[in-house]
Amino acid sequence: MPPPRTRPTTRRLPRDERISKIMSVTRAMLAEKGHNNLVTTEVAERCGISEATIYKYFDSKRDLLIKVAEQWFDEMLREDHRSVSGRGTLEALRQLVWRNLSLVRREPALTRFVLLDLRPDPAYRSMSIFELNRRFTAQVAEVLREGVQTGELRGDVPINLLRDMIFGCIEHQTWAYIRGEGDFSVDDVTDGIATVIFRGMRADTATPKAGGEQDLGEVVRRLERVAARLENGPAGMTQPGKQLGAATTASVAEKA
Repeated sequence: MPPPRTRPTTRRLPRDERISKIMSVTRAMLAEKGHNNLVTTEVAERCGISEATIYKYFDSKRDLLIKVAEQWFDEMLREDHRSVSGRGTLEALRQLVWRNLSLVRREPALTRFVLLDLRPDPAYRSMSIFELNRRFTAQVAEVLREGVQTGELRGDVPINLLRDMIFGCIEHQTWAYIRGEGDFSVDDVTDGIATVIFRGMRADTATPKAGGEQDLGEVVRRLERVAARLENGPAGMTQPGKQLGAATTASVAEKA
């Protein structure tokens, strides 16, 4: 008489591995469907668990998505950006802007979730992701501050303003791509942003005026030209290479 059949057993994953798998599957589905169309029943099915198990570890779908976004920012912060030091302000700035644009290129769905869902939330500044974001944008501010300290850049424009201009350009130039309505060139946009900021603030381009005051007229004119191009909004960002002179451009990063 044959032995009775036994049902195959599935190894129960440890808690940390189970949470990691849920977040990994959620991130992949977010890229496929976007945050509005993602449903936890499908996440559970792909993980081979019940939907109730997801809510054992996460309060809601939104809580799950926030944890995925926080994990993403944590990954970005762990990337070693110290390699930009010692290469001069222009090259360091170019590398950081390029990295920001590349992150948007790789994760448009996560970028969209942060920009459209989390950032407008009244509680955003009390979230952990706000602090992660602030630390992320601080890397650009650090490069600009070092440029002033070494004498490559003038110090007559606040660092925070320059930082906001950089991330404002990144956000505008990638907006059409984030919405799935256009594209952008990472290299062209990087060169455009880095060149405008560096040339506009370069110490040897300042024109002394009476009393030692420096003329910011040329800087203002450069920025006005960039602003005029950005006024076209997403419609003006769908053709790479048409903006910032010869160039075109999260970032998800918030101006903290």
